[in-house]
Amino acid sequence: MTKSNLPDVVSPEEWFAARKELLAEEKKLTRARDRVNALRRKLPMVRIDKRYTFEGPNGKVGLAALFDGRPQLVMHHFMWTFDIDADGTEHPRDTGCPSCSSAADGISGLRQLHVRNTTLVAVTRAPYAKLDAYRERMGWTFPWYSSDGSDFNYDFHATVDERRAPVQIFHRTEADLAEAGMPFSQDLRGDWPGISAFLRVGDEVFHTYSTFGRGIEEFHSGYPYLDLTALGRQEAWEEPKGRAEPLGLQLGGPGLRPPDEYDV
Repeated sequence: MTKSNLPDVVSPEEWFAARKELLAEEKKLTRARDRVNALRRKLPMVRIDKRYTFEGPNGKVGLAALFDGRPQLVMHHFMWTFDIDADGTEHPRDTGCPSCSSAADGISGLRQLHVRNTTLVAVTRAPYAKLDAYRERMGWTFPWYSSDGSDFNYDFHATVDERRAPVQIFHRTEADLAEAGMPFSQDLRGDWPGISAFLRVGDEVFHTYSTFGRGIEEFHSGYPYLDLTALGRQEAWEEPKGRAEPLGLQLGGPGLRPPDEYDV
């Protein structure tokens, strides 16, 4: 970072005028977000008739139990790290995905969701004992369940494996991926991070929404706060170019580590 790459230094009056110009653009974004949020609430929903089993601190439970008595459920599809043999056999490690861990590290008190009739949980394909030990290590307190041995991750495209379910990545089918020049290969097998939402009406549970890719970035790494700053996220793609040294901390980046391994 050099001073020549930093914002211009101006008078308070000039800053105020420039800030008002940006405010007009921010208001457009706010109105667009409100419009998209309304469209999201109007999405149709799918009744979930299949029985899924999850393991948590109180043993095996069904999907409805994850709501904890509330009508809405928001779920982080938390990736895990596996060692994979040549024949495809997976062996779960003791640590979760660093990118998903960065999101989990920002989940603190859930009171404001609870008073709005909404429960938040994480679900991961690894055995519950691995999740519980990692959560203890990180000091996290949010509810976390294992879907190990269930079809859940595959059915909701949080784990992609053409041997278990039709391929769908970022809402793209295998044909869509090929048409976009990104044909599916075995390298793309495995867990993918995402967030899903569910609604419970009486004894019925419905799937209302899922998002992947950049759709989940607001829940990672303090991005909403970083986007307010002069240096931003400090990632290579950001404008203006050359202002900040890229840190390699983008999702999947080489600098990402489990949260307790940072020297800060």
